[in-house]
Amino acid sequence: MSSNTNTKKQGKGILRIIGIVIILLVVIALNAPHLLFFLTPAQQEAVRLFHETYFSKYMPVQSKDGGFDYLRVVSLLFMIAACWAVYRVIMWIFSLIKMKNRHAETIKGMIANLVRYAIVIFGVIYGLNLLGADILTVIASLGILALVIGFGAQSLIEDIFAGLFILFEGRFYVGDIISVDGFRGTVKNIGIVSTQIVDAGGNNRIINNSDIRVLTNLSEVTSLAVSVVSIAYGADLVAAEKVITDMLEKLPERYPEYFPKTPRYVGVESLSDSSVDLKVIADVDESNIYAARRVLNRELKLALDAGGIEIPFPQVVVWYGKEPAAKKEAPVPEAQEPAEAEAAENN
Repeated sequence: MSSNTNTKKQGKGILRIIGIVIILLVVIALNAPHLLFFLTPAQQEAVRLFHETYFSKYMPVQSKDGGFDYLRVVSLLFMIAACWAVYRVIMWIFSLIKMKNRHAETIKGMIANLVRYAIVIFGVIYGLNLLGADILTVIASLGILALVIGFGAQSLIEDIFAGLFILFEGRFYVGDIISVDGFRGTVKNIGIVSTQIVDAGGNNRIINNSDIRVLTNLSEVTSLAVSVVSIAYGADLVAAEKVITDMLEKLPERYPEYFPKTPRYVGVESLSDSSVDLKVIADVDESNIYAARRVLNRELKLALDAGGIEIPFPQVVVWYGKEPAAKKEAPVPEAQEPAEAEAAENN
């Protein structure tokens, strides 16, 4: 699965590089038609006229004499490389900073996002300045553009403000286990616009901050791992309870990573059709709730088997009934002769 993902990423990166190379070749060809040696002189002249008529009017990368200024492009490439290097250095410094709690770790991630956006905005503005654009006009245009976006992208602004409220109110932090709309997972990243949650199966869900309206932070309090085991009606209930309590006292020593405290035997949960159900609960960390439940089920089964306590299982009883006895038929009267029948009627 990971190899396919890496292959797709490599393919996308190659396509981007090819696209950039094609754009650069087109720009160079429009500004230097004489380099197109495979074209005839007439075709090269047509390219030159097209450049002068349509392209040079809107091309900011120009020298004082009106020609193409390659040094501006070189400066732009160096600036992009410098911004990328600064960003990588800042991210490396952030990776060396170890925070003591999840709150500080969340703030660190938010600052990293802000640094990323700030470097991109600086790169765009300064890059346009290197290309010859009027920086004041660019800033004014960006202000108007921001105003237009403010009216047209209200959901984006709502996501940003929701992210800030999530951060400052401390609803949850990176590393917390939360449940949002039935999706339970660990918070991997809290961004300005969205939050990344990964569940136990590795499924990654990106949720807009404004959509996180009702959530449950499962990491704020200790969770309960619940296990219900059944015994037969004919089993000794008192003996079964003693076997269970003795086993529970040994679990913190055997599995300290799952059970910081001794699990508790609650009692008889229910009287089912074919079994008596006994309930056990344990205070565990939310990240270990499923593993702790599996350990409880295993240890309960082993302890009851060792104590000779029967654990019932579904059984199918087939009843073979006796066939009803055949009804005795009434005897058929014998036929009488006509003379005997007439004498009987006269009598």
